[in-house]
Order: sequence, then structure tokens, then C-alpha cells
Amino acid sequence: MCTSIIFSPKDHYFGRNLDLEVSFGQQVVVTPRNYNFKFRKMPDMKKHFAMVGIALNAGNYPLYFDAANEKGLGMAGLNYPGNATYYKEKEGKDNIASFEFVPWVLGQCSNISEVKELLKNFNIIDLNFSDKMEASPLHWLIADKSGTSIVVETDKDGMHIYDNPVGCLTNNPQFSKQLFNLNNYADISPAMPKNNFSDKVNMDGYSRGLGSRNLPGGMDSESRFVRVAFNKFNAPHCETEEENVDNYFHILHSVEQQRGLDQVGPDAFEYTIYSDGTNLDKGIFYYTTYTNKQINVVDMNKEDLDSDKLITYELLTKPNFNHQN
Repeated sequence: MCTSIIFSPKDHYFGRNLDLEVSFGQQVVVTPRNYNFKFRKMPDMKKHFAMVGIALNAGNYPLYFDAANEKGLGMAGLNYPGNATYYKEKEGKDNIASFEFVPWVLGQCSNISEVKELLKNFNIIDLNFSDKMEASPLHWLIADKSGTSIVVETDKDGMHIYDNPVGCLTNNPQFSKQLFNLNNYADISPAMPKNNFSDKVNMDGYSRGLGSRNLPGGMDSESRFVRVAFNKFNAPHCETEEENVDNYFHILHSVEQQRGLDQVGPDAFEYTIYSDGTNLDKGIFYYTTYTNKQINVVDMNKEDLDSDKLITYELLTKPNFNHQN
């Protein structure tokens, strides 16, 4: 399960938590403009926008979990089991496999308007990457550097493109149901609650933070959706890059999964393997890992973006302790 957000204090920060029970050896991957993207049913994309994100490098092909391109468009695929439906190939359509969707969009679109236009002829096909790597059931959050975002879901009744007023996405159920569920939390506030119970009863504000008392705290996707939306909307907007990046990671870490809390099998627990975010205005990529909470930085602008070869960085996972005595 996962959580993805677009946070827009001054610049715009897009990224996600990746929550799984096992790591796949993913890396930070910069794909330069002249890397040849090969698609199964569509012509090669030999020239495209450069992008950076976290991917599994499968035989020199970047299987992006999430990424952002040099134009300030970001995209993340999140687990959507039981609902995600991939279709048969259709003549005259842009037939794209789920594992090709991120580079297909980020390679040629600059903003959400262009994405919506591209998706008018889009058909996501039921195709595995290989015999050993089946297609994951996904839906996607896509956002640009205006702060605008959409959700793309391919259900049994067809593809749905939702404008996303909250700039968040987790997992099941469908996005429209997640959005409707926020109605149940309209009274949540960072302020102390007013006594609406009765003027005959004297209420004792015995603790700070009572306005958020009913904010859900579970590991489930509905709880995380509500919690991350509330935390994002109430996070401070600061002037410096460092402060805003720090606030961004506080938002994501508020819904991270600790080992031992979400059992998915015998002796198997889902946890937040990494949290990441790209400054969509500047092309700077940031990440933390479960065992390394230091914010690590990869600036795509410092790479040769006209190259034709992938640029990769191993995730830094060793804990970093700053000894002061």
C-alpha cells in the first residue's frame, strides 16, 4: 500500500511513500532525453523529456514506481488490487502496458492539460513485463507544477480521470469513494473544539489537540487518505527550500508504516521502504528510507540530460547518527 501527495507551499513538491513487505532493489534513476524507450505495442520514443524518480532497473529498462520530468510533471503508480483492470489491445488506440505508463506520459507531456489530451486515445493493455514479473494492479496520481492533479483509474467499467481537489492518493477503494469519505471528518480541526454538545454541560478542554481527536490513525488506505489530506492542508508554508522540504517529509512520515503494524503474511509486515519527493519547479529529487531518515538529494540538472544512458544511484539505507559528544 502507498501514499502520494502534491504539496504546494511556494514551489511544488510531488512524491510518495512506497509501502511493501519486500524491497526490489530499486534505485534513483535519471533517464536523459535521448535514452531510447521501447514500448511493446507503440513505436520507440527516442527523444523525450528527461525524468528522475525511483525505479527498478530491469535489464536497462527503468520500471518507475514514481518520477517527475524536467517540465515539472510528476506521476506515481499506487497499488489498486481488486479494482485495477487492464484491457485487450484495441486497433487505432495508443496501447500501453501499465509498466510503460509513467514514461509514456512523462516523456511527452508538460502539464495536466496535455496529459488529459494524450489520454483521449489511451488504452492500457493487459500485458506482463516478463514471465517472472506480472503487471501490478495500479492507479495513478499525476500532478504538475501549478499544483493541479488528477487521478487515473482503469476499472471494469472503463477508464476514469478524476480532477483531484485534495492532491492526495492512497489505495482502495476508488478515488471517488475516498473523496466522499472526507465528509465524515468535516469537524476535524487543528483548533480546540467548540462545545456544540449542549450549553447545559460544561466541557473541560483537558488536553491540547482535541480538535483532531477523531482523526483516523490506522494503517489502512482510507485512514491514511484522511490523515495525509488533513496534515497536508494544515502544514505551514515557509520561505526556504529547506523548510518546505522538511515540512513535506513530515507530511509523508505522518502516514508511514512502521514494521510490525501491518501484517500481510506469516512473519511478513508491510512497511514504508522509502519516501520521496521532487521539487517540480527546480527538478531536484529528495528521498529518505526506512532506515535512513536523513534527506538525500539528487539534482537532475547536474547530470548530462542529453545522454542516451540511464544514470542510477543506489538508495542510501544506512542509519546516520550525528554524535555530538
